[in-house]
Amino acid sequence: MKFIHTADWHLGKLVHGIYMTEEQRYILEGFIELVKEEEPDAVVIAGDLYDRSVPPTEAVELLDEVLFRINVELDTPIVAVSGNHDSAERLSFGSSWYKHSQFFIKGKVSTDFTPINIKGVNFHCVPYAEPGTVRQILEDDSVISHHTAMEAIVKRMEEYMEPDEPHVFVGHAFVLGGKTTDSERTLSVGGSGCVGADVFRSFHYTALGHLHSPDAIKHETIRYSGSLLKYSFSEASQRKSVTIVEMEEDGTFRLREKVLQPKQDMRELRGLMKELLDPAFYQSQKVDDYLKVTLHDEGTLIDPINQLRQVYPNVLHLERKRDLTDAKKKNTFQVLEDKRRSELDLFKEFYNDMTTGEFTDEKEDVIQNVIDIARREVDQA
Repeated sequence: MKFIHTADWHLGKLVHGIYMTEEQRYILEGFIELVKEEEPDAVVIAGDLYDRSVPPTEAVELLDEVLFRINVELDTPIVAVSGNHDSAERLSFGSSWYKHSQFFIKGKVSTDFTPINIKGVNFHCVPYAEPGTVRQILEDDSVISHHTAMEAIVKRMEEYMEPDEPHVFVGHAFVLGGKTTDSERTLSVGGSGCVGADVFRSFHYTALGHLHSPDAIKHETIRYSGSLLKYSFSEASQRKSVTIVEMEEDGTFRLREKVLQPKQDMRELRGLMKELLDPAFYQSQKVDDYLKVTLHDEGTLIDPINQLRQVYPNVLHLERKRDLTDAKKKNTFQVLEDKRRSELDLFKEFYNDMTTGEFTDEKEDVIQNVIDIARREVDQA
């Protein structure tokens, strides 16, 4: 059985004030051609089909067109879940009758944990949901984080798992140890948004969305497909691909990557202004790519971004190396200054930033006592 694993389409994405819809249409045309070429038994989309809960009309129309062509015209089953950028309710609409054409989309967590069976492979679908929502639906007070929420869901799924059949998990989550970029919205404050990899040990393959690189995590059975396009300059060095999974009856599988070429890449350029504007340099460049430019010039420059846009029309971000160096030195100095200050001084500053209340002598005594206790415990450890 062969399926294509993809995720994080983010239709309707706005990058530096530019809607990426045409670039997304171009890359999805390439994806449809890949489906024609590979003739998979299913296409798996692991969340974040849209970039926001209320996407622009053009994004809705594009998704409708692409899913129709894959599912109806190419007669290919689709298995999809919602991500943290999607509206669960929006994607759930019509799911009860979509499945009659083998379009299986799960937008909301429910108490139905029956897997989807395609060509002997069981797909267990978990849309993104906050721990509080999972706690309420499962009536399980032990759910206090994304990890415990996933544990509770998988425990119920295991009740429906035939031991001699292959099982694939499809979900949208941040697995502990994954590498993030600026494009991914934080799931929660601190580490409570992380899910441990051991939660997925019952599955032969775990198809995830959320992190935008196929190299986000190194694991034998857990994989992020990555996004189809680069959505921030922190992704400029990443390759973008989809994963083709060929699974045997015993659950063993082989992976292949297929890189899809965008119409316009997202890249970084560095150098002196005169170098970047030299025909000997830019004639070897794809000048209409989306660019972040870092200038190494020391002196004053007159309207540098418009000069650059005469050659590179899609310069989205411009910065000076000198400014970056100055900012780095300032941050380093601030860290050193903070280290010289006492814990009490730092707490006072935090208190004044967070509240308009007076930091009285009584409060100072309480905090100093807490600090002294903490120090003694550290010394004794």
